[in-house]
Amino acid sequence: MLDKALQRENAGFPQEAIALLVDQLKQAEIKQELSPAAVYIQLGRLLLNTGNVREAEVYLRDGLKRHPRNLDLGNMMGVTLRRLGRLDEALQVLDHTAKLDPKNTVPLINKGNLLLEMKRGAEAAAIFGQLVRLQPKSNDFQRFLGNAYVQMGDLPKAKSRFDMALRLKPDDVASWIDRIKAATDFEQHDEAVELMEKALQKLPDNHRLIEARIMVLRRAGRFSEAEALLEARIEEAPDDAWAHYQYAETISRFDREKGNRHYQRAVELSPDNAIYWMNYANSLDRSRYGNEAEHIQAGYDAVLKALSIGPLPSRFIRMARNILVRMGRFDIVEKLGSFKDLGRTWANESLHDALHYHLARVELPEDRYEILEQHRIWGRIEQAKANLSPVSAPPILEKRSKIRLGIMSSDLRNHPVAYFAMPLFEFIDHSRFEVYCYSWSRYNPDQVQSYIETRVNQFRWHKAIADRDAAQLIANDRVDLLFELGSSTDMNKLEVMAYKPAPLQASWLGYPHSAGLESIDYILVDPFLNPPDPALLIEKPFMMPQSWVAMGNLGFNEREAINPILPSQRHGFVTFGTANNPYKYSPTVLATWAKITASVPGAKFMFVRPESGVAAFKDSMISAFEQQGVAADRLIFTAVRGQHMRWYNEMDISLDTFPQTGGTTTCESMFMGVPVISLVGPAFFERLSYSNLSNAGLGDLACFSIEDYIRKAVHLAGDTERRKLLRNGLRIDIKDRPLGQPHVFARDFYDMVEKTVTAHR
Repeated sequence: MLDKALQRENAGFPQEAIALLVDQLKQAEIKQELSPAAVYIQLGRLLLNTGNVREAEVYLRDGLKRHPRNLDLGNMMGVTLRRLGRLDEALQVLDHTAKLDPKNTVPLINKGNLLLEMKRGAEAAAIFGQLVRLQPKSNDFQRFLGNAYVQMGDLPKAKSRFDMALRLKPDDVASWIDRIKAATDFEQHDEAVELMEKALQKLPDNHRLIEARIMVLRRAGRFSEAEALLEARIEEAPDDAWAHYQYAETISRFDREKGNRHYQRAVELSPDNAIYWMNYANSLDRSRYGNEAEHIQAGYDAVLKALSIGPLPSRFIRMARNILVRMGRFDIVEKLGSFKDLGRTWANESLHDALHYHLARVELPEDRYEILEQHRIWGRIEQAKANLSPVSAPPILEKRSKIRLGIMSSDLRNHPVAYFAMPLFEFIDHSRFEVYCYSWSRYNPDQVQSYIETRVNQFRWHKAIADRDAAQLIANDRVDLLFELGSSTDMNKLEVMAYKPAPLQASWLGYPHSAGLESIDYILVDPFLNPPDPALLIEKPFMMPQSWVAMGNLGFNEREAINPILPSQRHGFVTFGTANNPYKYSPTVLATWAKITASVPGAKFMFVRPESGVAAFKDSMISAFEQQGVAADRLIFTAVRGQHMRWYNEMDISLDTFPQTGGTTTCESMFMGVPVISLVGPAFFERLSYSNLSNAGLGDLACFSIEDYIRKAVHLAGDTERRKLLRNGLRIDIKDRPLGQPHVFARDFYDMVEKTVTAHR
């Protein structure tokens, strides 16, 4: 039967081979006979090769029950669990398997590579060090050991091992790529480009090196060179899917529409490439030109296509998860991995932005501490990289009479971050402070950035700069305290903070959680925002006396008029609603909103989001509300981006998301006279609206249980008189509260900066 199965496989019919082996196992079970281990091994191999990983696990587990000491079965089970993302289980199986025959290096190699994937570099180094001693002329073992040293942050030892691997096998592409990647990862971009040229001189036609060359140039910020090479390749081979894909990767951040055309061509030429589909989906999801709803729907469809092809690497699971959550497909999201496993995988892969979206997935009390540890994992990795190539400290100057404050953000332009940061620039006390700004935005300066430039001492703007170079630029300016305002959001460079370019460093505004770097000393909070448990922050609190933000005139002005007549009076029913981003939604959030809507006769719920024009989003929202007895005709979908403020005139009560609450949306809602009901939790990201509401005089609308959230929302729906007062007076009242006093906020901020820097000196 084994021979027959192998013949069918060799003839190009692997599914027939699988069916033969499955039938063999069934017949043996009927006859109560023990099937040979070889049947399970070959069946497992075929299932893995055809992408049926979960099915492979079932048969391999059954085989191990019957042949518990079979090394090949144990090794294959370890590989299978690794492919399923169950890394801890895989390690346990491989550890046991390696002990069955200490002379067999195969499970040991797989264990070492698994430890590398788990970012446990020291343990991997111990294994590959042992293997190198056994076989010093194995270039693979030398290379694996080099990768372990990279993870340990020991670049000199890593280079030594990669160089040895290349001496043993000069034409080994993997060794060249790993050596080049090490230089790139540690910000040694010139060396990486030079190594790439050497590799291509030796192996000029190697496709992996040609592709790696493009990525090295992109990492070095040399986009025009990469673009020129790819344009030449496309002209030479217009049906090369790889060239179209890489061209899209290179230009899409600068020209989304053109990039999407090349992504589309890539998937047309290579329709079974899940990675191409996922990057196309990610680009579509970020597209703002033309009909945004069509792009969002197409991105969602591309994710479903990618998932149908086979299991995705973790970084693409991140993309898929974000888009699926955006469309409310929590049923699919649940199958992609656990909160702990996914978060730690992303942290180990330096995917900090994935952790941002992970905040909204917190459910259990222990999740809050788990996601804090995920941030620490990311921080330790970035810190180790920065420690290998520290910035040089400029000569010490005599004590300055003024404090030099650094503010780093690529969002010092027409952006919500600038809405809240603007008071710092409008109310600088130049007798005490010099202010230096740092931006890495790829966009040309707009009116907001140009205005900020006139208010500060220096505004250093670089479209493309390596992290270490950015850190050195800041260090050369000798700032006393550096605030980062963007974290890992688009175009920002949180990693710069790992180099400690300033003696004191702090986070504010751009990220609702501790960033993860021990090199960041403070995080700006206020008495409401500060977590009751200090263990929920990595940094020390930079405690503002009243509010952590203030609503400046840039984002909050009189241009958008308030309709003084309540929507409930105009339409005859109460309208609940939200303008919050759907990445903060969850089944519990939607069920809670639906229960509130169902509890108020005739009430409707309005989604003010670009997604409201997307069929997939609407279907998911309708389904969630119908489960709580709210019919589809009680939902209002308003598809809008950028011009959403006026739609608050159609909303009676804004319902906040949880556990990750709103920030900007909460302020916008109140500014338009619309009260917000918010649920407060223990962690920073669960208290943003609590701070905003309290500092606007509406602290009573902050709730501490879902039951209270529902009760207060229903009660407020019936309190027409209070809603009238808020509609017509809240905007004015806020100006007498900390949230509406930007000059007071700026004064408090600069006083705190002076106090902090003086204490450090």
